[in-house]
Amino acid sequence: NHLSFFSGFGPFRQYLINSSWEAVKELSKRGLGENIDLQIMQLPVVYQKAKEQVCKIWTTLQPLLTVHVGLASSATALIILEQCGKNKGYQERDACGFHPEGACCVLDGPEKIESTINMKTLWKNISVEGIDIILSRDAGRYICDYTYYTSLYYGNGRAAFIHVPPLSQSVTAEFLGKALQTIILAMLEQCEEQRE
Repeated sequence: NHLSFFSGFGPFRQYLINSSWEAVKELSKRGLGENIDLQIMQLPVVYQKAKEQVCKIWTTLQPLLTVHVGLASSATALIILEQCGKNKGYQERDACGFHPEGACCVLDGPEKIESTINMKTLWKNISVEGIDIILSRDAGRYICDYTYYTSLYYGNGRAAFIHVPPLSQSVTAEFLGKALQTIILAMLEQCEEQRE
């Protein structure tokens, strides 16, 4: 059995209920088939704490794949597949009022790290009814991007990041959970092919 790990984020700013965590909980109810042991965790919107948790995932559990889900408040009905994480430019303060030392994730880390998942291939091959899916190479230089880079760094690229929109009447937690299930099954298929 392969272990895959999923994280969503806790409340931040006006979002008392973070759609990313609701979607991850819903995904966990649905599961990913018998071969995948699915574990989930809520990350706080705090750079240092999120980083510690992500390091712990990779050092203790060594999952096949870790998928982080974040809320993109600008997206109304879009799911965004993020291809890479960036190391520098973290000026924005987190929920505790801090930003990282040197405004970067890993002091001597590479400028950016690409996921081993090819998001473009994924994007071409999947569709989710009722919502558009787009590709992105910029996860926004906030906790999402920071977490993604950290995970790519410690996981040798075996991480993915998906931005989901806020919950609304048309975009429910159930809907997002189902969409994530479709997307992640395709990601895992890609992992399998890469391993062969």
